[in-house]
Amino acid sequence: MRNHEVTKSQLLLDEQGELREPGWSRSLVQKYRRAMIKAPKFRIKEWDYYLVVNRDFAAAFTISDDGYIGLQSVSLLTFGDRPWEHTETVLNAFPMGKLRLPEDSSYGTTKYGDKRLQMSFEAKYRKRRIKCRFENFMDGKSLEADIELDQPPMDSMVIATPWPEKHAFYYNQKINCMRASGHVSFDGKKYVFDPETDFGTLDWGRGVWTYDNTWFWGSGNADVDGNSFGWNIGYGFGDTSAASENMLFWNGTAHKLDDVTFNIPESGYMDRWTFTSSDGRFEMDFEPVLDRAACLDYKVIVSDQHQVFGKMSGTAVLDDGTKVVIKDVMCFAEKVHNRY
Repeated sequence: MRNHEVTKSQLLLDEQGELREPGWSRSLVQKYRRAMIKAPKFRIKEWDYYLVVNRDFAAAFTISDDGYIGLQSVSLLTFGDRPWEHTETVLNAFPMGKLRLPEDSSYGTTKYGDKRLQMSFEAKYRKRRIKCRFENFMDGKSLEADIELDQPPMDSMVIATPWPEKHAFYYNQKINCMRASGHVSFDGKKYVFDPETDFGTLDWGRGVWTYDNTWFWGSGNADVDGNSFGWNIGYGFGDTSAASENMLFWNGTAHKLDDVTFNIPESGYMDRWTFTSSDGRFEMDFEPVLDRAACLDYKVIVSDQHQVFGKMSGTAVLDDGTKVVIKDVMCFAEKVHNRY
C-alpha cells in the first residue's frame, strides 16, 4: 500500500536483520537497536543533524558515525547583500560505533570531542540543546554556539525504507517547527535566534545503505497567521513503494503528501526552481539565495552536495482541504550524490 502508516510499537528489525514493516509513522514507534543489524559494522551509518534558520542567517551541526568514516561538521551561513557560508569538517577513520550515538532521538546525549572540536546535542523533556566550540573554524578564528530548541508534543516524519540488497535499510526521523533560542558567535559577531520567529529542524538517521545514492531533500518552517507550519519533502533513497517522506506540519499535526518533484533548472542551481506534486498539494516556487556546494573525492568516498538556501512561495493543502499560502519563507532544498 502506498503511504502505509506504521502504528504498532515494535522492534524495527526482525531476527534476520530486515525491516519488519516498511512505511511511515508520526514518531519512532519502531525501535532501532544497533545490535540487531546483520551487516558489518563498517557499513552502519548513524547521524544527528541540526539546522537552525532565520531570515538572515543559519547554522548547521552534524555528528555522524558512518562506519569506516566519521564526519563531524559545522556550517555558518548568512543571507544578506553578499550571501556567505563556511563549512568546517573533521574526519575520523573507522569510528564503527565508538561514538555511541543514542538509539532513540527523544533522549540522551550525542557528543563528539577532540582537541579542536567539542560538540554535543542533549535531548531531554521537550528541550534540545546544541553546544559547540570549534577552534580555528576559519582563518584562525573560533566558533562558539549555544542553542536551545523547544519541542512541545508534535508529530514528526519517520520513514522506514528498505533496499533490495540484503540487510540494507534506512530509518529516518525529521522533526520540524522547533522554536529556536540562543546564539552562534564568530569573528566578533553574535548571531542570535529569536523563538518568536526562528526554528530548528532535526534530521536523525540510522541504517545500512547501499554504496551509491542520489537523494533530494527540502525542509522549511514558518508562522502563518499565528499557526506553526513546516514541510519535509524528498525522495531518491531506497524502495519507497511503501511510503514517501513528504509531509506537512500544521500546529504540530502531520498531514501526509504523496509524491513531490524537485524541478531543478538545467541552467544551474541558482536559477529559480519549482516544486510540483502528484496530488496537487505542494505547489511552490523557490528563489535561491545561496548554494552551499561541497565536493569531496577520495576515489572510494565521493560526495557531491548542493544544499541551496532560498525563499519559498506558493500553496500547500492540508488533509481537510485548507490551503496554506506562504511567501518568501527562507528554507533549503538539496540534491546530494554520495558514494561511500
